[in-house]
Amino acid sequence: MRRTKAYKVQGPNSLWNVYDTVPFWKVVKCFIFIQIGRVTPSMRLKNWIYRTFLKMKIGKETSLALMVMPDTMFPERITIGDNTIIGFNTTILAHEYLIEEYRLGDVIIGSNVMVGANTTILPGVEIGDGAIVSAATLVHRDVPAGCMAGGNPMRIIYTAEQLAEKNKNR
Repeated sequence: MRRTKAYKVQGPNSLWNVYDTVPFWKVVKCFIFIQIGRVTPSMRLKNWIYRTFLKMKIGKETSLALMVMPDTMFPERITIGDNTIIGFNTTILAHEYLIEEYRLGDVIIGSNVMVGANTTILPGVEIGDGAIVSAATLVHRDVPAGCMAGGNPMRIIYTAEQLAEKNKNR
């Protein structure tokens, strides 16, 4: 389930009215710092940039790989726990602009989570502690703690219990 709040717009589509919903200079600032962060090789520096200038909540020893794209309009709605890896070229969205409305939703990614490369995380989802999301997944609903999910559309591949049993038998 996604937790988003919808806001109706009058007239043209909601993206046409984007600067009625978010200040222009905020988008410019976010875009600049995200582009710097996307190519910054130092995890400490990247996390500092995102925490300081974008107000993202990023836990200790969390790694956002090269080219990760946080939301350019509402990055402050993204929370990532401790010791989590967000894979190469992943997009984390906290907004979606539709024809007659736009929606905002917090994205919460737990601790000790592994998100594979080229994944898209939609607004209003939560990825629980210890979860694994395979590469190229569209995360369109919550991922329970400890499980493995993947695909498009995303599905649960292993529950936490199945994954624990599988790892025990290695």
